[in-house]
Amino acid sequence: MLELTPILQKDSREPLYIQLAEFIKQEIMNKHILPNEKLPSKRKLSTHLQLSLNTVQAAYDQLCAEGYVESIPRKGLFVLNIDEEYSYQLGKEIPYVEKKKEQMKQVKMDFNSGKVDTKCFPYNNWRKLSMQSIYEDQNSWFTNGDPQGELNLREQIAKHLYEARGVHCYPNQIVIGAGTQVLIGLLVLLLGRDKIFALENPGYHRIRVVLQDMGISTIPIPIDENGMDVSHLNKSKANVAYVTPSHQFPYGMIMPITRRFELLNWAERNNGFIIEDDYDGEYRYKGKPIPALQGLDGNNRIIYLGTFSKSLIPSLRISYAVLPEPLSSVYQNHFTVYKQTVSRMHQDTLYRFIKEGYWNSHLNKMRTLYRKKRQVLLQAIHRYLDRNVEVIGENAGLHIVLEVKTDWSEARLIEKALDFGVKVYPMSPYYFQNNYPGNPKVIIGYGGLTELEIEAGVELLMKAWELV
Repeated sequence: MLELTPILQKDSREPLYIQLAEFIKQEIMNKHILPNEKLPSKRKLSTHLQLSLNTVQAAYDQLCAEGYVESIPRKGLFVLNIDEEYSYQLGKEIPYVEKKKEQMKQVKMDFNSGKVDTKCFPYNNWRKLSMQSIYEDQNSWFTNGDPQGELNLREQIAKHLYEARGVHCYPNQIVIGAGTQVLIGLLVLLLGRDKIFALENPGYHRIRVVLQDMGISTIPIPIDENGMDVSHLNKSKANVAYVTPSHQFPYGMIMPITRRFELLNWAERNNGFIIEDDYDGEYRYKGKPIPALQGLDGNNRIIYLGTFSKSLIPSLRISYAVLPEPLSSVYQNHFTVYKQTVSRMHQDTLYRFIKEGYWNSHLNKMRTLYRKKRQVLLQAIHRYLDRNVEVIGENAGLHIVLEVKTDWSEARLIEKALDFGVKVYPMSPYYFQNNYPGNPKVIIGYGGLTELEIEAGVELLMKAWELV
């Protein structure tokens, strides 16, 4: 039986069934109870928690009513799949909870911006290198590795960053971690919890959630056509700025050199730090690649973040931070007590993958593939949606923002698209207030779809939104 061990306050004013329902909701949202998992029968849970049958039944009824679980006759209660894009909003109303499994089955085209084309991943080469890693090192993988990550992988990352992104660093400045959110948590410890973080508005919501969950003060800074508006940043009390200059998320603009120097001047004047998240920096389709902001920094004010999620596969969970020398010293002196969060074997396989040239080859192949998909998407939008929409941020990355010229709301656009089997994503979660002025906008990711699916999906959007 699935073990549920809530702490229920019997002397609380809140009814026990509400407390139990809230506990189960949090377990579902935090992925401690997975989609399609069966909940204990009300009789077993009643006995286990020493609650009345009526209390458990009322809690289960509440969960069914809110769309977290569904009752299948003669089989029991099963957890529904909550859309990952919104599950971070714990304790808030979830705007697009998937109401039924049947609704999930009818999704034909999922324009998820976080998906990549996994069909092109070089499985055979990765498998070969994984086996080499196991056979050649064997027992050495059974012990804890370097807290910063495997040295050979950090050496390859430093070499690649200098050649491809103009980042100046040594391997001892690099810390590897299981995803950007994990590294942000480490940076909070390095910088101190008294720091005030300036975040792009709109911006990457998962970073905002991590900081707020850690009790860090955050300030929204509006963006313009050049990225974070430094004039607003100057008026704030922030001393750390988190930016995505190579491909702003979600709007996709690229920060020009003049704005980059303004940002660097702000950091120097305020004795502050800039966290440069090089989001989608590998994929640029118009103009020459722009070097990273870190390469312009002569005052040790830039913390550079990178990841292999988009260039390889998201499930690999290997990201890295390049610390400026002063923070690198703080890390060495105080924070090596934190153990490495990424598998040593995966790190070694990735090291071999980069060293033997497979990564560069794969990256070049994917750039060509995604450029073609982007072109198919833009042509389909021109053919089917034309003057009814405006495309934003199409020159880099694996998604665009689509502004729809309609009286419909963002929610209605998404719901109507889903009725036709097409899943698109809202812009509102990326704003601090979860809303924005003007026409509704949706995010269209194309990395994980075929060219035929992209074409068909856009045609269905035309029908769903009644733009014929």
